[in-house]
Amino acid sequence: MNSNITSRFDMAAEIATIALDEFKAHHVHWNYTGLIQRYYHLVERDFGDPRAIRFPLMEHPLYTFGLVAIYLSWVLAIGPIFMRDRKPFQLRRTLVIYNAFQVALSAYMFYEHLMAGWLNNYNLKCEPVDYSDGPMSKRMLNLCYIYYLSKLTEFADTIFFVLRKKSSQITWLHVYHHSVTPLETWVLVKFLAGGNATFPNLLNNFVHVCMYFYYMMSAMGPEYAKFLWWKKYMTELQIAQFVLCIVHTTRALISSQCQFSKFISCLLLLNASIFFCLFMNFYMASYKKSQSQKMAVNAAKANGATPLQNGCVLATKKIMEMNNNTMDTMDAIGLLALKEKLH
Repeated sequence: MNSNITSRFDMAAEIATIALDEFKAHHVHWNYTGLIQRYYHLVERDFGDPRAIRFPLMEHPLYTFGLVAIYLSWVLAIGPIFMRDRKPFQLRRTLVIYNAFQVALSAYMFYEHLMAGWLNNYNLKCEPVDYSDGPMSKRMLNLCYIYYLSKLTEFADTIFFVLRKKSSQITWLHVYHHSVTPLETWVLVKFLAGGNATFPNLLNNFVHVCMYFYYMMSAMGPEYAKFLWWKKYMTELQIAQFVLCIVHTTRALISSQCQFSKFISCLLLLNASIFFCLFMNFYMASYKKSQSQKMAVNAAKANGATPLQNGCVLATKKIMEMNNNTMDTMDAIGLLALKEKLH
């Protein structure tokens, strides 16, 4: 493959014209399946990385779409029906092992992103994709594929929520995030395994080391709650991740000397902006909820209400045992304490 292939993404207009011709040709016979197949083969032929074909699931995007469809079916329909008349599973040991695995995997990928480029020969301002057969290029390609597989393993996050009947944790943001990232990373391996496209992965790996370490400690039991004071900074860390992605991508987009595809930079900027807005909305909603709780507690104190401390402590431990490995454990504790104070 030509090393300057990233610039060929500027041929998107030409591809669209050819696709339109294909549409007109097939429209007479309503052969939309043939149109989609033809368009995909056209894109794959012109832009696909031939080195990626050796990896399982990389031959066609339908495999990944199928896995996402199975995930959504379980989370939204099959799982809730299966658990409807069953008691929630505790899965305490399973959660500890799973989160420890995710911490180790994320730490490994973070290290590899640094060693394969970002700490060595990559330019932080702008780095085009290297499609050569050099050792560092292959190392980054292999890493991108591992990163793709890691996003498939993260389906387990939601599966555990379903099995433990934590339906409040299965938010639209959560499901959207876990559904979209496997598709994004498939495109990464197939077309863009390296360069600027891997900068968000580097940041994401660091965030996931912190996030899954928090989950692991939370799953270990209520006696570790005192070490989880930094929970409130997790969402801020995720927001900072997307801010850095937006700044980095914008820098490459406005630079006339950057050889990384402008078209792909726009897509990366759009993706980071969407997640930034979603996480900011979640953060602001959580902040308002916390503020309203504090105001209610202060009002209760002003009226001379006293907390039932012993009952509150016992109930707090029970909540943490039932709610291990969730980001809302401390929120649930705050709500219970508030109720006790108001009695």
